[in-house]
Amino acid sequence: MGKKGFVRNNVNQFAVLYRFLDLLIIQVCLLLAAELYGITLTMHYYLIGLIACVAYLFSAEMLWLYRSWRAGSMKEILFVASMSHLLMISVVVGWMFISKTSDDFSRVVISFWFSLSWVMSCTWRAAFRYFLFRIRKNGFNTRSVAIIGANETAGELTKEIRNTPETGYNVLGVYDDRAPERISVPSGLELQGKINELYEDVNSGKVDMVFISLPMTANRRIEQILRVLGDTPAQVHLVPNFFVYNLLHSRICNVGELQTVSVFDSPMKGAMNFLKRMEDIILASAILAVIAIPMLFIAAAVKLTSKGPVIFKQNRYGMDGKKIKVWKFRTMTVTEDGDEVKQATKNDSRLTPIGGFLRRTSLDELPQFINVLQGSMSVVGPRPHAVAHNEMYRKKVEYYMLRHRIKPGITGWAQVNGWRGETDTIDKMQMRIQYDLEYIKNWSLWLDFKIVIFTFFKGFVGNNAY
Repeated sequence: MGKKGFVRNNVNQFAVLYRFLDLLIIQVCLLLAAELYGITLTMHYYLIGLIACVAYLFSAEMLWLYRSWRAGSMKEILFVASMSHLLMISVVVGWMFISKTSDDFSRVVISFWFSLSWVMSCTWRAAFRYFLFRIRKNGFNTRSVAIIGANETAGELTKEIRNTPETGYNVLGVYDDRAPERISVPSGLELQGKINELYEDVNSGKVDMVFISLPMTANRRIEQILRVLGDTPAQVHLVPNFFVYNLLHSRICNVGELQTVSVFDSPMKGAMNFLKRMEDIILASAILAVIAIPMLFIAAAVKLTSKGPVIFKQNRYGMDGKKIKVWKFRTMTVTEDGDEVKQATKNDSRLTPIGGFLRRTSLDELPQFINVLQGSMSVVGPRPHAVAHNEMYRKKVEYYMLRHRIKPGITGWAQVNGWRGETDTIDKMQMRIQYDLEYIKNWSLWLDFKIVIFTFFKGFVGNNAY
């Protein structure tokens, strides 16, 4: 084996065709928009058409639009395509502004071009996705799948495959060398035989894909299996079932030309970090513009009903475990920020006359949108805890500190699922951490969008918020 990395990104085999189709749509829609409005295209229009194509390709590559979506959802595909289109529009409009050539273009033509190309880009993807789903459901373009290792991971893999029939994967069963009395076959799976029998099924064409779900401790056995399967036409996938796999965002990394698997990593890398920051700035600015006047009334109410500062600034842990100052409207007669911080409880005597109302409705957290603009917080992310609580729970809850792989948020996946407010038991905190880590592992702009929407409907209030 040479020095080149041996792990590749999940690339769609029709990616070149998809790129060509997207660029064709952009150009044809520009021509159609001009034709319908009755104008003749000038060199300025051809130039922005070229800029749009380059910007779209760059955006799509940055957002991995052309990866294999065989196991992806339709909503996620359309969302990524729409984000790519939005970035393209931003580049084109930005160029028109910087070059001071906006007067050379018809606003009707440009608007119609943007809208039509976006609709067409999403429409062909939805139509092609539906086509693939239908033919796979009828038994075409499918892949027969075998799993090596009768264990919990094999069961989870089977469940995921059957929950996404559009992938066209058909699970034949599981192969395992252990004696029958030592095997506990997961529900929904059938034991097909020994691994040697799998080799025969692969060579006969019965099996197209093999997923190896053996534990890390069986590395020598895995190596033997790979050597044999390497001489067959089957596609082979390793399913990491080590205990950290389901905890956090995992990725293939490089140290020079050596590839490694990152397991305790952050999804906020490169372009994703930039997009997350843009999302925060846009959302926080828009929300602050709406809530500025209500915040003035709340500030006056806090000042008039109790003694002390209007804003309470408390030390909390931010990204990478670094301390940040989190802003809140003061809701208590005390401002605890030391080694011991007592959580608010029902009918807490320390609450100010309006403190309970502010906490139950989350209005006390509105100043944190300023934290977002400062860059220490995000609109969406794991809720930050007081430093004293962090130091206590990190010793009691496994992988607690992994929640700091991204910036803390004003709202989060745990909060919209009901885990906000007081955490008076370890079980409650464990559930909150479980949702926080699930969010980090599955982070996407689409997930952030869903959480923001859910927050408006059910995230502001909660039975455990006092």
